Amino acid sequence: MPGPLRWFARVVTLLLAIALVLAAVLVITVRQSFPQVAGTVRLPGLTGNVEIYRDKYGIPHIYADTAEDLFMAQGFVHAQDRYWEMDFRRHVTAGRLSELFGATTLDSDKAIRTMGWRKVAEQELPELTERTRRFLDSYAKGVNSWTAANPNASDRSLEYSILKAQNGAYDPEPWTPLDSVAWLKAMAWDLRSNLEDEIDRALALTTLPPERVAQLYPGYPYDEHEPIVTRGTIDRERFDQTAEPRTRQDTRTGARALAQAARALDAVPSTIGATDREGIGSNSWVVSGEHTKSGKPLLANDPHLSAQLPSVWYQVGLHCRVPSEACPYDVTGFSFSGVPGVIIGHTDKIAWGFTNLGPDVADLFLEKVDGDTYLYQGEQVPLETRQERIEVAGGAPVTITVRSTLHGPLVNEVMGAVEPSGEANAVALSWTALMPGRTVDAIFELNQAGDWHEFRAAAALFEVPAQNLVYADTSGTIGYQAPGRIPVRKSGDGTVPVPGWTGEYDWNTAPIPYDQLPSVRNPAEGFVVTANNAVIDPRRYRPHLTEDWSYGYRSQRILDLLREEIGKGQVDAATMARVQRDDRNLFAGTLVPSLMAVDLAGPAKEARGLLDGWDGAQDAGSAAAAYFNAVWRHLLELTFHDELPEGARPNGGDRWYEVVAGLLRDPDDPYWDDTRTEGITERRDDILRQAMASAFQELSELLGDDVKAWRWGDLHGLKLTHGSLGTSGIAPIEALFNRGPLASAGGKDAVNATGWNVLEGYAVTTVPSMRMVVDLGDLDESRWINLTGASGHAFHENYWDQAELWARGEMLPMRSDAGSVTKAAVHTLRLRP
Repeated sequence: MPGPLRWFARVVTLLLAIALVLAAVLVITVRQSFPQVAGTVRLPGLTGNVEIYRDKYGIPHIYADTAEDLFMAQGFVHAQDRYWEMDFRRHVTAGRLSELFGATTLDSDKAIRTMGWRKVAEQELPELTERTRRFLDSYAKGVNSWTAANPNASDRSLEYSILKAQNGAYDPEPWTPLDSVAWLKAMAWDLRSNLEDEIDRALALTTLPPERVAQLYPGYPYDEHEPIVTRGTIDRERFDQTAEPRTRQDTRTGARALAQAARALDAVPSTIGATDREGIGSNSWVVSGEHTKSGKPLLANDPHLSAQLPSVWYQVGLHCRVPSEACPYDVTGFSFSGVPGVIIGHTDKIAWGFTNLGPDVADLFLEKVDGDTYLYQGEQVPLETRQERIEVAGGAPVTITVRSTLHGPLVNEVMGAVEPSGEANAVALSWTALMPGRTVDAIFELNQAGDWHEFRAAAALFEVPAQNLVYADTSGTIGYQAPGRIPVRKSGDGTVPVPGWTGEYDWNTAPIPYDQLPSVRNPAEGFVVTANNAVIDPRRYRPHLTEDWSYGYRSQRILDLLREEIGKGQVDAATMARVQRDDRNLFAGTLVPSLMAVDLAGPAKEARGLLDGWDGAQDAGSAAAAYFNAVWRHLLELTFHDELPEGARPNGGDRWYEVVAGLLRDPDDPYWDDTRTEGITERRDDILRQAMASAFQELSELLGDDVKAWRWGDLHGLKLTHGSLGTSGIAPIEALFNRGPLASAGGKDAVNATGWNVLEGYAVTTVPSMRMVVDLGDLDESRWINLTGASGHAFHENYWDQAELWARGEMLPMRSDAGSVTKAAVHTLRLRP
């Protein structure tokens, strides 16, 4: 062999050897943190024996004799599988990410410290019942028992080894009950209401007159899309709110502060939601036994949250071996790692599901700040102030001063100091989650409820985030309850930022009373459907809940499908799952006829032919769906980007269905004209024609010239991105933790709501984060699926083993009977005192 080749071979051999050594080290490091799932473990603090059975998907069912042992074991199991996720979350909620990641997360920490999530949790903890605090303590003991047995970073999770290599050694402090309580603030933040809409309206008002901004926020179509509750009325006089907010002048003078506030809100990391707020939603519905094969109710739920890895949900069964007043739990469902109990699921008697109610629980108040005071009802009032010290990995600590008015913290100051002007120069945030509440108590009450009355009593404690709760029980009752702390405003409708200095838009001291919130038990039609649509028609109901509902496309589709299925015969769990998978684009029937009517020449004409006779189905292999969604994306850009400021541009949600539907009826509406083309006035058909041409050009470049070979799933891919390190910008690290993409069916406001943002492309951003169908006739016939898997450990067999099943619309048995749980178990871990 010639010398140079011999030298090259030696180098290659050396590099291969190094690669093999590194791979071996990585494998050892990765596997070192995998949990022990079989055998016996001593757990100091237990009072009795605990068994944990796991099936092939790593889903644990925990059996204990006392509630304290049950929740201690849950803390241990959560830590086994998801400790990094838990640790990361508590740093988020405390505004301490910079301790882990350095200065890159300072804005996020500043925003959360300004709102004071953890400080509110500190106020909540002593107000919880003694029993709840005891269970939180037990859970924390379980977490800390696991960390004590795994003291080294490499024993806990691969993420700690990566973090150590980046920023040096880091030793997490013990878990506390406060860490669990604070996590619910992140949940409330991601499920907040219309703050972004408030800002978007205000930004639009800086460039457009009010009547044209109003076109962008059409009223809810109550006559076409049914509300959740179709009957009921409340005394209107008691809650009459008729004054209109004076927004035009005040919004314009506070534009700089509002822009700062918008950037501050954007800096808060998404934990269960996503940056695309209009993709956050959920479906849930319940069908009474009169329509089902078993003669008992069926309940379905699929919350639409961020497409992250691991999934925000953790499947678990919590079982007292002999249920009693002291140990009343026999509950199976989806939990949050870091929080004891089950959030969504069923007991041995009832089942419940959540969707986001979406009431207006947050307002932005424009303030006039002068030095250390602010104007309120003609007087200069001192600002409340506090100091927050933020530790920064690799840098010096940063101290910020948080200032607040009676309306809340000045969130704009996260992004810059107030400039004295004599006009609106600051923005305060009022939000119900910044008031202490008892939502943690509600979790334990829900987990032991046995009938409708106990369920409603538990729901009364669920204050933030306000949710739609659907209900069913083994006795045959179904129902719906809207819980939550929802403010009553002295004036205004909460749609835009309002002047804080007058006092006229302040909130009343008391929120809407629980017994005045919409509720229904055993409705005559035999079913209840919720999908973030309007709860009840405000023409018959007051108090005011919000103006910014989802527009009811998903809910109406579910209603129509259920009525069709009920008409065919009795409904079963497979029927419910089939409805969950429906991928029909609900705007196609409105837009396609207008597209087909336009004169069109050139290669785009062949692509448009895909839409001829298309029924709107968006399966992953659909060429028509690929083209239609590309046309929709370009249509929105061509129509609105020329006139709307960047923050107010459309992301493609169902509000824009309503906006464009209105514009299609008026070919000469000014929005059709592209103001960037001088001397030319575009009309409707000009924009539709250009959108079809641009869509063809884009897809030809992305998918090739053969239009019939286009596939929606090739555009609409789901990349499972690690919740903390998956966007690090360091390719090798991202490759360790991220998975996918998976071709996905559905779309933003299909029932199978795989959301995407037209401003960013076609990739999936929000998903049905889990799917569940509960059969109250036989709970063991229930079905469920998680987005990823039980494990948070990269390369563990349960890291993302449910993802492909999820993408295909398949589900797993949701076992809860002790016999079926033990029969399906492949691992048994015994915890002993």
